[in-house]
Amino acid sequence: MLNLRKHLLIASTALICVAPGAFAQSVLDKYSPVTSEMLTTPPKGEWLQWRGDYSNTGFSQLDQINKDTVKNLELAWAWPMADVGIQETVPLIHDGVMFLQTSNGIVEALDAKSGDLLWTYRHVLPQLPESWSYQANQARRQKNSIALAGDKVILTTPDAKLVALDAKTGKVSWEKQVLDWQKGYSYTVGPLIAGDKIISAISGCSIAGTAGGCFIMAHDLNTGEELWRFNTINDPDNPKQGESWGEVPPENRWGGTPWTTGSYDPELGMTYWGVGMPGPYAELIRGSAEGKVLYTNSTLALDVNTGKLKWYYQHLPEDNWDLDSPFERILVDQDVDGAEHKLLISVPGKNGIAFALDRETGKYLWHKDTVFQNVVTKIDDDGTVHINRDLVPTAVGQPVHACTSVSGGKLWQVGSYSPLTQTYYVPLTEACNDVTPTQSEFTAGNAVGSVKFGPRVLPEGQDKAGLFEALSINPTQGDHLWQHRQREAPTSSVLATAGGLVFGGDAARYIKAFDDKTGDVLWQQRLNAPIGGSPVTYEIDGEQYLVVPTGYSNSASTISSAFPEMPLPNGTGNSIFVFKLKKDGQ
Repeated sequence: MLNLRKHLLIASTALICVAPGAFAQSVLDKYSPVTSEMLTTPPKGEWLQWRGDYSNTGFSQLDQINKDTVKNLELAWAWPMADVGIQETVPLIHDGVMFLQTSNGIVEALDAKSGDLLWTYRHVLPQLPESWSYQANQARRQKNSIALAGDKVILTTPDAKLVALDAKTGKVSWEKQVLDWQKGYSYTVGPLIAGDKIISAISGCSIAGTAGGCFIMAHDLNTGEELWRFNTINDPDNPKQGESWGEVPPENRWGGTPWTTGSYDPELGMTYWGVGMPGPYAELIRGSAEGKVLYTNSTLALDVNTGKLKWYYQHLPEDNWDLDSPFERILVDQDVDGAEHKLLISVPGKNGIAFALDRETGKYLWHKDTVFQNVVTKIDDDGTVHINRDLVPTAVGQPVHACTSVSGGKLWQVGSYSPLTQTYYVPLTEACNDVTPTQSEFTAGNAVGSVKFGPRVLPEGQDKAGLFEALSINPTQGDHLWQHRQREAPTSSVLATAGGLVFGGDAARYIKAFDDKTGDVLWQQRLNAPIGGSPVTYEIDGEQYLVVPTGYSNSASTISSAFPEMPLPNGTGNSIFVFKLKKDGQ
């Protein structure tokens, strides 16, 4: 096994080249570099970053597909994904080329107009022992693991590498082993390109071998050389951070994973990342007593040039239930009474509480509950969060009933913000479960959670698992603009557009277009599998296209007992479907 592993590390990449036809080759010939200016001010008809822009808004300025025309959408082409795994992909589109990332380190380039395959890159991964089950699962849950910069596609891999591919050929330009995959480190989310830097965040921080370090890092865009790193569970510059772990030394700390790609404010020179739960999950097992365990379940604002911490805000201290808060941080600028307000808004975690912060200072502005939760009892005027101590287990084997569940509330599915309506659209799931601390041996390649989760159930009196929430945003409060409740759980991110639409999908295999002001469903189409990943939109030759990923979804399977009348498909069905409007006369 050891010799095989060494061989695989040496032969670390593999490329399957597809010989394109004459038309496909002309698409690649016309491909131009993605500049810093393009990333700062994205072209209207393209989708260059996982949420479309540095602010992570998930908003498109395109309006050809709108409230009047959406009923005329028809299928233009479809494509099966290159591998199985959890469907959390985000297609990127530039100069008529779609770059599609698949779990297990696979990237494909497609002609975005015709769906023709241009090239495929397959990363060769080390063979893991069968007992490393959690680490093996990391390779199957890659999200937006690519970014575009210059003439390169930047890929983060499950074996903790950065790889730069030539965008025209798919050939490797350079690669960098960032951290040691044999300890358990891996990448599950893609990088953020900030000028000449690749900002990335590692996963695997709840695996036995990765104690003491979980990192947000910057690397040189041209060489992969490391420029800085920030440790989310051990910050020597902040004594309060160490004290918050109680008697637990850095070498016995786990968690603090930045599970979602951050946002970036070029004007302030700050990048904003969400951080996940501590490990082990119950304070009884991790030994932190009633410490807040910073910087878990927090927003971190880092200086993009140095990696130094500018401010932090903790959304859920003393997490005992794996209700981590690492999800999208969206940057919003609003003029109110002649004054500009720079906000950071988020439903950062599984308890479903929405927050607004001042992104220059980290000052708490307001919060708003969405789904039912019982773990936070109150939030003070200064933003201090108080947990429900009655739900903190005091003995091994003692179950507590926590709402939401480990797979409820706000999950990886990303919300979107429309500057036209000043509204934040969020996919959410109602769910609860029992959480029981356990004593378990920490083994290589496996998580140190040390809890047992009971079946996911709906809160008492609730019969609908799914909620699409529209929150009106301003600097002083968030109000419910509308709510769309349904039996099935949302399973995709959402996309807001200048056409007055919000696209999102669910476990019942429906992609839906909601009216952005009322929540009315104006169009829906049932596809082959639960809707997954992130719907995106782009324009070629004056026609607007809508891309809808589908496939296997943990978000669907974990709560499927709440809607048994809509059974899930037996297969994975990982695919993308591309729609456009019917032409006149058809």
